[in-house]
Amino acid sequence: MRRTRILLFLPLLGFFLAPWGHGQEKAPEITLRLIKHKKFLEAIQSHPGHVVVVDFWGEFCLPCKQEFPKLVELHQRCGKHKVVCISASVDEVENNEEALKFLKATKATFPNYLIDDEAQIWQDHWDFIGPPAVFVVDQKGKLAGRFDHNDPNKKYTYADVEKLVQKLLKLSGSSSTLDRSPVDLLLTTDGKWLLTANQTSASVSLINLANGKVVSEIPCGERPTALAITPDGKTALVSGTFSHDLTLLSLKEGKLTRSGTVRLGFEPRGLAVSNDGKLAYVALTTAHVVAVVDLGTMKVVERIAVGRWPRYLALSPDGSRLAVAVNGDGGVAVVDTLQRKLLYQELFAGINLGQMQISKDGKFAYFPWMVYRHNPITPKNVRIGWVLGSRIARVRLDGKFRREAITLDPSGMAVSDPHGLVLSPDEEWLVCAASGTHELLVYRLPGLPFQDYGGPGDHINPELLKDKDRFYRIPLGGRPMAVRYAADGKHVYVANYLDNSVQVVDIPGRKVVRTIALGGDKEPSLARRGEAIFYDGRRSLDQWYSCHSCHYEGHTNSVAMDTRNDGRFGNFKTVLSLRNVTRTGPWTWHGWQKDLDKAMHVSITETMLGKAPSKDDTKAMIAFLATLTVPPNPNRNRDGSLSEAARRGEKVFHGTKAGCARCHSGPYFTDGRIHDVGTGERGDVYRGYNPPSLLGVYDRMSYLHDGRAATLEESLRGPHSPQRVTGRDSLSEIELHDLLAFVKSL
Repeated sequence: MRRTRILLFLPLLGFFLAPWGHGQEKAPEITLRLIKHKKFLEAIQSHPGHVVVVDFWGEFCLPCKQEFPKLVELHQRCGKHKVVCISASVDEVENNEEALKFLKATKATFPNYLIDDEAQIWQDHWDFIGPPAVFVVDQKGKLAGRFDHNDPNKKYTYADVEKLVQKLLKLSGSSSTLDRSPVDLLLTTDGKWLLTANQTSASVSLINLANGKVVSEIPCGERPTALAITPDGKTALVSGTFSHDLTLLSLKEGKLTRSGTVRLGFEPRGLAVSNDGKLAYVALTTAHVVAVVDLGTMKVVERIAVGRWPRYLALSPDGSRLAVAVNGDGGVAVVDTLQRKLLYQELFAGINLGQMQISKDGKFAYFPWMVYRHNPITPKNVRIGWVLGSRIARVRLDGKFRREAITLDPSGMAVSDPHGLVLSPDEEWLVCAASGTHELLVYRLPGLPFQDYGGPGDHINPELLKDKDRFYRIPLGGRPMAVRYAADGKHVYVANYLDNSVQVVDIPGRKVVRTIALGGDKEPSLARRGEAIFYDGRRSLDQWYSCHSCHYEGHTNSVAMDTRNDGRFGNFKTVLSLRNVTRTGPWTWHGWQKDLDKAMHVSITETMLGKAPSKDDTKAMIAFLATLTVPPNPNRNRDGSLSEAARRGEKVFHGTKAGCARCHSGPYFTDGRIHDVGTGERGDVYRGYNPPSLLGVYDRMSYLHDGRAATLEESLRGPHSPQRVTGRDSLSEIELHDLLAFVKSL
């Protein structure tokens, strides 16, 4: 049987190796059924009342396999909400075993078919040449949308697919069961409306505060992170981190409508709008810049280099200064917005810097953060705050001075993952959302014992701790993220991610007085339960930190850390990303871990020093890890193709002179074997290293197992240069340039 195989490339998704292995949970049986095309059409039509997503793929098609985890993720989130996911392999029948092996590796627990017919039959029916391609069928069995690359000017990602699915569910009244997971919120200028950025559902909700009802919800970019609003209150902005875009929404008479989108690339996150409403400042995390966007022309007019991994930012009241949290460098950058240039950085080895607010006088930027103390993980060190700790700091905007900070952690009942922060309108109170310990921290701002050099100590100031009029905690549950003050100065609104809600909290009364539901399943899915464990600081000894504290949003952070995953203390290792972790075994830098269930146990009991997880906990955590994906690679062309330099670099990569493919092979660019390439250290318990996946490797703060190389180029010129690994001649400057272009595009 002959089949036509023409690959139309999607943007490759970037993944990186993580320190855990395959699980042993009993999952539903995964099968691959051979089927004639006519019967396949009948199978699609056998789900009346459901939205059916049909993904055509092939084991031979690398872009298909890169996007396939998105289908698995869609099934895990929406499979119980009248959404049916179906995979359709167009491989040769004799290749069915390889296709089935891939389906099992990706945990494709939905109907999987291999079309056992001539290619011309399905090509003519669906009007496309070859995979990748996705078709969406509505609840009445009619084709509602197609996503293929027949038109090279109309490329798609699964974010586009999911937007259509959500639209169909909303029309049928089924969208209320989708998790929203709000991460940011803002009040309109008239104080009558509240908007939320919903990360899981990729949408923005509009709430009427008079009755607490959601009156409008509209799709936005994938994985929205931040919101902003123009001074006239007519336009809201939302950053789509994984779709690399900025979306503008018009607000009028209680309705939201999309008014424009601009693609920015490089994971846009934090937002601010100039006082005249003409410009937007957008933190582009993986480009290490703040983009200045003209909202009239929807074009980028400037890119300001601010430091590595900018995430959140805030604009001074007079619009002259921009404070930017640069997580890759561990501090805050201060920008002159009039001259559009970096003035200075104040660095203090901070990680996971949260949302920011600037004081009314424009003098200080306030924000929460965490600190890693570079000490072994022992019960004593954890309890005295010598491993990880939480802080609130302020940085001066009128000149470079040492940051001032306070410690948040009481002994025995610490704080983990502080994220949202807001000052009361009269600046008498500072409220911080501690997402890992599921609470609000409330401080009387005047007189807070901020310290610069020599401070702020390992535990909360004892005088502050015992004065209940200066500091108290309000339990909320869920995962509180952004927090905003109401105009009355007494209530705050909290975006609660895991609770799928906005909570209204009476600050003087110290209690939740109202909960506004945004939508979501009353019974969380297995993956959702695992997500709750991942973000739960209470799983650690005295609740100092969560999995997220080190693996930020399931990815990595900017520092090398010391755990016993390598068999001993004293060998600091780069924190590995958990993206695509369930598909790239074996695990840990040395590759000794081959069992994901056991790895869950080790992580909770040894790295976090918490109570052992139950079998159900372990299943849930693995289910959540299986959903972790990454955005399309911004270093590729818009259609997902390689640049000329990257195409030349691909040949260098696979050639004998560089020899990269000897270890970094296969669809994830890792062979899963142990290699000794001369980067080990005396005292290593395990010999050799497990080559990490190179997909998405451009998005790192340091390279090699111990972070000894600050950049990819430094790694390939120095300790991991091809000539050192292969013993062959050095690469020419042109070859090295092209090789870097290819590796960054993976």
